[in-house]
Amino acid sequence: MIVTAPDIVRLGAIASTMDALHELAQGGAPAGTAIVAEAQTAGRGSRGRSWSSPPGGLWLSVLARPATAGLELLSLRAGLAVAELLSGLGAGGRIGLKWPNDLMLDDRKTGGILCEARWQGASLAWVVIGLGLNVGNLPPPGLETAASYLGAALPSLTAENLVEPVVGALRAVDAAAGPLTGEERARFAARDWLRGRALDAPVAGTAAGIADDGALLVRRGDGTTVPIRAGTVVVRGGARSPNARLAT
Repeated sequence: MIVTAPDIVRLGAIASTMDALHELAQGGAPAGTAIVAEAQTAGRGSRGRSWSSPPGGLWLSVLARPATAGLELLSLRAGLAVAELLSGLGAGGRIGLKWPNDLMLDDRKTGGILCEARWQGASLAWVVIGLGLNVGNLPPPGLETAASYLGAALPSLTAENLVEPVVGALRAVDAAAGPLTGEERARFAARDWLRGRALDAPVAGTAAGIADDGALLVRRGDGTTVPIRAGTVVVRGGARSPNARLAT
């Protein structure tokens, strides 16, 4: 199927909205095209983690075709856009952002962002922005203390009535933008779930915000601050990844 204008394609249960959108992009789908699924059977997230995607959640992907893109920055910007939207819909300050790609409801993970690029030779062909958001679906058994769902805070919201505003917010993200501006960093800081928390990994220290290139800043015990651009964040006394089985 080739989409000739930006569209929202609604599907039933599929393997992955990201895989389906990569196929549409290969066929010439324009920037802004989105795929939404009722459920995913092979949803995925960062570092190869699987994502439980039953009916009731919001499982979608949006296509961007920037000339250049920094995926780390795009993931942060996409997460910020969704967090601010949800806050405006009634969640307020209960929605936080956990570097690099997690959406938090209070102290539990409720969603995640994953960005994937495809190249044609040395040129960037497209980027797919994937979102998995627990809305009306309960967390999988065993993850109730680490994961949450948006319906716990906003029971009137459904996955279906979030589709168009969320797709609109992701379409508005500038996938080609360079380093984070001071204003963007301030907006992220207002929702930074990690800031001030003690970490055991990727390095031991205290989370101290993000740099303009999207790196996590960690202040070590000797007073120096180091930028972290990759690795699994382990909060001291906490789990390696809140909701490790949930990713887009």
